[in-house]
Amino acid sequence: MSLDMSTEPDTHGTTPSRLPVFDPDMCPEDIDKMMRNAQAASNFLKAISHEGRLMILCHLVSGEKSVTELEDLLSARQAAVSQQLSRLRLEGLVKPRREGKAIYYSLTDDRPKQIMEVVYDLFCRDD
Repeated sequence: MSLDMSTEPDTHGTTPSRLPVFDPDMCPEDIDKMMRNAQAASNFLKAISHEGRLMILCHLVSGEKSVTELEDLLSARQAAVSQQLSRLRLEGLVKPRREGKAIYYSLTDDRPKQIMEVVYDLFCRDD
């Protein structure tokens, strides 16, 4: 797989994509790796493809929240919030922490934050 990561304008005056340029003579190992990455990306996108889960991730970007806090922020029932948290947890996007009877959730890594920033730029920013 050939990667052209240049951000200089091309001969047409446009900035090329940061995406890889695929070589038709790719070896089977590279194709297999690409398929595994596509499956992981597909699972990630499916996990965030629900407005409730997106809203949960938006709230968790600013820090850990209890299930009760998320219920209040989302104006949603505990069962609905728990169902969405369960899916996010299954996909490895959030992690729980128990403190007494309360369960707190936080992001497992920076991927959800990065995606939320792109979504915000594309759909929420007033330009």
